[in-house]
Amino acid sequence: MSVAVLHEPEKQKSAPSPESPAPSPGSTRVLHIINGDHYAGAERVQDLLALRLPEQGYQASFALLKGGAFAEARMAKSATLYDTPMRGRFDLRQIRHIADIVRREDFALVHAHTARSALVGRLAASMAGVPMVYHVHSPTMFNTTNRLTNIVNTIVERASLIGVPRMITVSHSLAAHMRKLGIASRRLTVVHNGVPGPADVEDRVPPSTEWTLGVVALFRPRKGLEVLLDAIGLLRSHDCDIRLRAVGKFETPEYEAQIKDRAQRLEIADAIDWTGFTRDVPAELRRMDLFVLPSLFGEGLPMVVLEAMAHGVPVVGTRVEGVPEAVRDGVEGVLARPDDAVDLARAIRQFLDGNVDWQAIRHAAIDRHRGDFSDTAMAAGVAGVYRAVLARRV
Repeated sequence: MSVAVLHEPEKQKSAPSPESPAPSPGSTRVLHIINGDHYAGAERVQDLLALRLPEQGYQASFALLKGGAFAEARMAKSATLYDTPMRGRFDLRQIRHIADIVRREDFALVHAHTARSALVGRLAASMAGVPMVYHVHSPTMFNTTNRLTNIVNTIVERASLIGVPRMITVSHSLAAHMRKLGIASRRLTVVHNGVPGPADVEDRVPPSTEWTLGVVALFRPRKGLEVLLDAIGLLRSHDCDIRLRAVGKFETPEYEAQIKDRAQRLEIADAIDWTGFTRDVPAELRRMDLFVLPSLFGEGLPMVVLEAMAHGVPVVGTRVEGVPEAVRDGVEGVLARPDDAVDLARAIRQFLDGNVDWQAIRHAAIDRHRGDFSDTAMAAGVAGVYRAVLARRV
């Protein structure tokens, strides 16, 4: 698979693909500064924005600070990629390089997405004389299980946001979190994440025998996979006929070994299908009867929850950050306490025992996605922030 990445000074732009409409000649250019080493929820947002922003009059390009999965997995093939690798967290040698790109390619705005990219983007934008917008995808203070890393990243993030006119948070809970950190409400705009949905969702009925539970993630400790395995062990000990379909890759080989060892000890390894990473999440969702999000913390508004809703797969999720803003307990899904295997098992069993109407929840989820969480609505919200920032500058 060919990947269009620019290595300065040579410049080779990828051709537009059928999935990504070519921007009009008069569109405003925005440079998104991203890590790019993974292709998970935040990267899906960045990719979908590149697909949909041209409809709003904006052309997105990307500067990759770490490189990796994003370049290969992205759908927006017409978006230009600039290879601007950092050798470490505080390697700032690419700042001038990015500022030169902004000036030379006539970018009107810089859009950063992580603490690392906020630092680089803020300095490069200042050097190039353009404003920056910052996208808050999850609470940096609770983004990993390493407390020191979280503290350092939060300090870097806070310092980088001085003078940034507008921040986008993907949920109201994240906006409240940023206000607690001292960010004024006038600088915060909530734009919910959004995903495309099928034109028509196929009719389905709940299973009469074995239920397939599904989880889709970049598997790392804060995703709560251990809690889900414990819940499955509890359910199977009560003769519940269930399997788990686990879609995604592990963050590290060490963590993969820990999880699979846990499954062996719980005697549920034979009931789990590890499928690895996929570019076709909808196809995997069609194989699931329930989608389970067992996250412990660090979720802004999970894209995969919205995808499950769009495809009519009822959600069992935990009450973390923005999840309850999309999934109302007993309406579009069932919610459980985070880090509580017993309560997660209870929530799953609500469907298995017929205590909640699988079909009614399925249709409510489809309707809620179409009304509030589409990719076009997300792009329109982000474009509105761009317009406000650029108008203020003028």
